Amino acid sequence: MEVKIRNEEKEDYKKIRNINELAFGQINEGRLVDDLRKKSDFNHLLSLVAEIKERIVGHILFYPIKIKNEKEEFIVLSLAPMAVHPDFQNKGIGSKLVKRGLEAAKETGYDAVIVVGHPNYYPRFGFSPASKWNIKVPIECPDDVFLAIELKKNSLNKLSGLVEFPKEYYDAM
Repeated sequence: MEVKIRNEEKEDYKKIRNINELAFGQINEGRLVDDLRKKSDFNHLLSLVAEIKERIVGHILFYPIKIKNEKEEFIVLSLAPMAVHPDFQNKGIGSKLVKRGLEAAKETGYDAVIVVGHPNYYPRFGFSPASKWNIKVPIECPDDVFLAIELKKNSLNKLSGLVEFPKEYYDAM
């Protein structure tokens, strides 16, 4: 089974929404992608799809967010959402999306990525609890679920503060 990972294209939008709805069993994540796509800081190079025989079976989005403290503001990426069609889950497609997405994030100049995600899944890619760098999230979230990864060595050492998610993230919760 050959999986091709590529940047999203306009004609993929409905399929991406559908993949997210099927994977999560609700409309919120699909709507989140659609809403973020309308914002000026959305980067199509950081919205990737997985294809098998020209059929879209997965999607991942990386979106810029702020981490703020009393003195400074930093921009990193948030990984969310990541979805694989239920018929294609547990076949390594999500891993391919995450790996290629982290490469794309680094290629576009970002130094770090955060994710609120499964504690047994994301650490295999190098994610660690964000609390290690004193980065906090403004929602109730266990320490092993709010994770971060440095794309550039020691890039998070200078960071600390509270994540400021865009309104669209809260609308999707």
